[in-house]
Amino acid sequence: MNIFNILFSVLIFSFILFHSNALNVTHDSRSIIIDGNHRIILSGSIHYPRSTAQMWPDLIRKAKEGGLDAVETYVFWNAHEPARRQYDFNGNHDIIRFLKTIQDQGLYAILRIGPYTCAEWNYGGFPVWLHNMPGVSLRTKNDVFMNEMKNFTTLIVDMVKKEKLFASQGGNIILAQVENEYGNVMDPYGDDGKSYINWCAQMADSLDIGVPWIMCQQAAAPKPMLETCNGWYCDEYKPKDPNTPKIWTENWTGWFKSWGGADPLRTPEDLAYSVARFFQKGGTLQNYYMYHGGTNFGRTSGGPYITTTYDYNAPLDEYGNLNQPKWGHLKQLHDVLHSIEHTLTNGDIINEKLSNLVMATIYQTKEKSSCFLSNTNTKIDANVNFGGIKFFVPAWSISILPDCREEAYNTAKVSTQTSLMVKKLNKAEDEPSSLKWTWRPELIESASVQGRGDVSLNKIVDQKDMANDASGYLWYMTSIDVAKNDPMLNGTVTLRVNDTGHVLHAFFNGEYIGSQWSKYGNNNVTYVFERNINLSLGKNLISLLSVTIGFKNYGPMFDLVGAGITSPIELVLNKNVVKDLSSNKWTYKVGLNGISNKFFDIDYASKSSSKWVSDPIPIYRNFTWYKTTFKAPLENKPVVVDLLGLGKGMAWVNGHNLGRYWPSYIADKQLCKTKTCDYRGRYSNSKCVSKCGEPTQRCIVEEFGGNPSGVQFQTVEIGSVCINTHEGKEVKLSCQDRPISKIKFASFGSPQGVCGSFDKSEYDSKVDALSILEKECVGKESCSFKITEDKFGTPSCEVKKLAVEAVCEDFTF
Repeated sequence: MNIFNILFSVLIFSFILFHSNALNVTHDSRSIIIDGNHRIILSGSIHYPRSTAQMWPDLIRKAKEGGLDAVETYVFWNAHEPARRQYDFNGNHDIIRFLKTIQDQGLYAILRIGPYTCAEWNYGGFPVWLHNMPGVSLRTKNDVFMNEMKNFTTLIVDMVKKEKLFASQGGNIILAQVENEYGNVMDPYGDDGKSYINWCAQMADSLDIGVPWIMCQQAAAPKPMLETCNGWYCDEYKPKDPNTPKIWTENWTGWFKSWGGADPLRTPEDLAYSVARFFQKGGTLQNYYMYHGGTNFGRTSGGPYITTTYDYNAPLDEYGNLNQPKWGHLKQLHDVLHSIEHTLTNGDIINEKLSNLVMATIYQTKEKSSCFLSNTNTKIDANVNFGGIKFFVPAWSISILPDCREEAYNTAKVSTQTSLMVKKLNKAEDEPSSLKWTWRPELIESASVQGRGDVSLNKIVDQKDMANDASGYLWYMTSIDVAKNDPMLNGTVTLRVNDTGHVLHAFFNGEYIGSQWSKYGNNNVTYVFERNINLSLGKNLISLLSVTIGFKNYGPMFDLVGAGITSPIELVLNKNVVKDLSSNKWTYKVGLNGISNKFFDIDYASKSSSKWVSDPIPIYRNFTWYKTTFKAPLENKPVVVDLLGLGKGMAWVNGHNLGRYWPSYIADKQLCKTKTCDYRGRYSNSKCVSKCGEPTQRCIVEEFGGNPSGVQFQTVEIGSVCINTHEGKEVKLSCQDRPISKIKFASFGSPQGVCGSFDKSEYDSKVDALSILEKECVGKESCSFKITEDKFGTPSCEVKKLAVEAVCEDFTF
């Protein structure tokens, strides 16, 4: 049995088959043309550093099973070149292995080199050393920056060429991207911005990769670049060049989370609506951002204040599980779209208004016609007659008729099961009572008491400039000499510190005096920290620990936004500034002792075991490291660490940095404005949020003090599965690798509620649906059946639905 070590430092609170022959990838205004075949492409984003290499085959297999043709990924410059000309393509950064894994599954790849990525990734994917190069200006006409960008872009292209992975070489990469969303921010850069984007196009084209280059959110992109669209909806988007295909590089499947924010949800009905609407209106390629979001390991999350989880409410969840019903509902859509691909890419297009609510779009070839019926009204359902046949089209939905006569799919009619995931205690042993914790203090005295550091300057320095992203922690220290006749000696003095919006921990003469950070919604706003202090005669020491929560990753000149403490730092007496400390001698120290000495490393931990104390275990103690071991779970399930009870910090397992955690940061209850989520109408990241009044994230060095006794190691699995869909549908209930143990609820007619809380209505059939499904499903891993009145009886309502909740067996070892 493997043994895992985990450490916490506590600071303040505490298909497509490929051949060796080259593929000719071109396009027209309606399709991507691959070796003469006109294609629509369904793609999904999976970022290789946000998962582990061991997860890649399973994630990509599930993407293929979900009906995707391609997998898209960014290339993260700061992951691969953390220091100038020092490269990392190992482990989770092995991009060639990732691209070959995609190829092994028979899928195309879309390579978004950037190398600016945004992606809620630290500093937008730029290495901080780039920012600190003399004479550099990022993302504009600047020789220093452009030389570095060309060097890295060429490096990636040459690596890919060497492995013959571009389609022009017989590989699977059909598109590549340079720059990213520059059109959104280009205006402030003026003429230099225009020159820069033209240079990007010329530089990329000169690399001769043999497949098209794209630029997303770059209207009228310089030739030969293809412009593309990003957003929740791109059906109305039209490329400036009529010969450019309509490409949607980012269809946001949900949204990212920020510390203090609620859980975002984009319903499967609305996401499917956006995709169907895009192809109804001439779409060619659509990419889900994200298809699997994953985890921001270490300090890779940007923002600031982006969480460690990057689940994104994607079709595959953070742990790689199917997010049902989203994954299954989209798979059904993909299957239908693929079945009419030839008609979509070759047919004549006719639009016919059926009513004030419904529009029909007919794609017609000599051999076949395929139709879309769209109801864009956000409230009113529609019954229409089309071709002599009656159709029910719910509000904000699209029906697809592959033969223009029979509905094969409607975006609002979800027949896929809902899977309710649960986290269960590690079954290798009882937890948390069996966890044996040891601890040791973080040695802060050299900074907070003695003021010792690495370098001294007579000014306040931006944290990016001083720390160079080697650590998220930076000490700012200065001393003040107070004479006998100084009025500050006998008065109440306020220490006033300006901060760029990250976390600040303050000490005066070795004593902790307080902390501050930005509140949710103001994560990019400078705040002022103020605390009263009592000065002593002679030398007084101010020690300030700045902790970054991800560097800014988006916006014009985002790279120039400060991090850490900023001028002025002042002493205030009776509301008057009596001393500006900004030009004092400031001593700086990068990092923490425990991180610098790798307390989290397995070898170090074993060699220094005598320095770890087992009893008593302090709780709510500032600046403390905790360590424990746990056994690997007996089941092959994703493992998460629930850190409820701790405050804020970082966690390591076997020396690997899982990332930041902050369970003490509670999502504002005011963010959840409604209890129900209506899929109808345009989505935004403030719609359909949940888990307000709860920690933004619980599962991932403890800064706000906490109690480790509540930490749990858990596995993630399906707890129960539900269906809630219309008569006539063939449905399936599946617990995957475990049997169905119980039918908790079943009723046919007009049952109310959602999965986990269904109720019968007075209109439901009197036939005992629960008993029927108990006989058919219990004891099986899955069961399939068709919803009919013959089977479940006749309810007294017009629209008939079956709701079922089945419980998956909980194995006990």
